[in-house]
Amino acid sequence: MKRLTFIFLLFLTVAVSAQTLSSKLDKQTLALGEPATLRIEISNLQAKDVQSAAKNELLPFHFEEINDQIDKQVDRYERVIEFAVFEEGTFKIPALDFKINGKLYQTIPYEIEVINTAQRGDEINDIMKNKEVQLGVKDYWQLYKWYVLGILILLAVIFVIYQMIKYMKRRKSSPVVMTNQTLRQLEQLRKKNYVETGNYRLFYVELIDIARTFITKQYKIPADVLLTDDLMEVIKSNNAVSPENEQILLDLFSRGDLVKFAKIFPDTETMNGDFESLREFVKTSSKDLEAENLRSGV
Repeated sequence: MKRLTFIFLLFLTVAVSAQTLSSKLDKQTLALGEPATLRIEISNLQAKDVQSAAKNELLPFHFEEINDQIDKQVDRYERVIEFAVFEEGTFKIPALDFKINGKLYQTIPYEIEVINTAQRGDEINDIMKNKEVQLGVKDYWQLYKWYVLGILILLAVIFVIYQMIKYMKRRKSSPVVMTNQTLRQLEQLRKKNYVETGNYRLFYVELIDIARTFITKQYKIPADVLLTDDLMEVIKSNNAVSPENEQILLDLFSRGDLVKFAKIFPDTETMNGDFESLREFVKTSSKDLEAENLRSGV
């Protein structure tokens, strides 16, 4: 008798101290997108730890969780999940795992049927008839003003970029820019000390090349391909070069040809004189051309 009493008391103690896991699904037939609620409760918790899947990750793939709330107290645990399904068919909520102090408990599984309540051929009535609205100029402006302004801004940007490119090209080809470039080339030639070392042939070859390149770009005369006599005829007919500078160029090119073919051997004074004459011609050319452009209205 004592043994039976002891067993009964032990069973009663275990029953009282055991946790109870329960779950409840409010609907098992749903329309497409209709929300339903799954409620999971654990009673007699006794402040024990509860572990389960993270929020919004408890239900399977087809179940779109709308809200997932967990309320844990000392002696009670509650998790309420609101969800919806957006596909027709039959779907299962499997037994869900919950660990209480490391011991595994599972909910009962559920089967849910999802149906499409809209039937083929159902007539859909508008709440109110469509109303025709006459649009005026102001209405169209309000609708499309940002498109118009965007196109105008784009055209303005394109115009500014075009003008900048045009200006830069004109600036690079201006007489002053070409003059400065040629003066730098002459200074580089001076630093080679051809005059001091008596290397007159290389001096005149490079000096003539600089002069021909300058005339080609500055006066738009093909000096780089014309022979000396032909070049001088073109320069005279061009009228862009003053008679004094024509004589300087004639003396320079003629002497360069004679030096090239070793017919004369110029001294230091002559070489320096030709260098300074070409340098002065280059310096004054930009002013002459700018004045000519103003007179011609270019």
